[in-house]
Amino acid sequence: MLRRLRERQEWKFFAVLPKAAAGLALTWWAILLLRGLLPVVFGIAMGMVVGAVQQGADFTGPLALVGASFVLLQVLTPIHLAVSSNLGDRTAGWLFDPGDPASLAHALETAFSASDQELGRRADRAAAQAAALSWDESARRLAALLRGRYT
Repeated sequence: MLRRLRERQEWKFFAVLPKAAAGLALTWWAILLLRGLLPVVFGIAMGMVVGAVQQGADFTGPLALVGASFVLLQVLTPIHLAVSSNLGDRTAGWLFDPGDPASLAHALETAFSASDQELGRRADRAAAQAAALSWDESARRLAALLRGRYT
């Protein structure tokens, strides 16, 4: 059973992440977990503020937690997108098979066309269609899955 699991493309893909950029992969997973858990923390903190106000207690701590979680909810998404983009670029280099001439040609074309923006855009579109993988979309869906809903 484990052999079949390790032969799956998804397993190979996630196994390449730490090899491509260990720090970025760790950061990507950490931010992903935070994006999934922060809405829950925000809701609980909001409930703590409401409870403290109803009881007439000090609500400084819960209010600070609401503020911190709200700011993190706003800031983590663009940071996660930037980390996703960088990790995707680094991982792409590991996913090209050096023994496959077409794969190698595509890698070289992408690397040499960095100065030519139009050619780079066309190569990126072709690579995106071939790979059918969007880091931004994957990160959004995984964060939604951790929140308990998929939209």
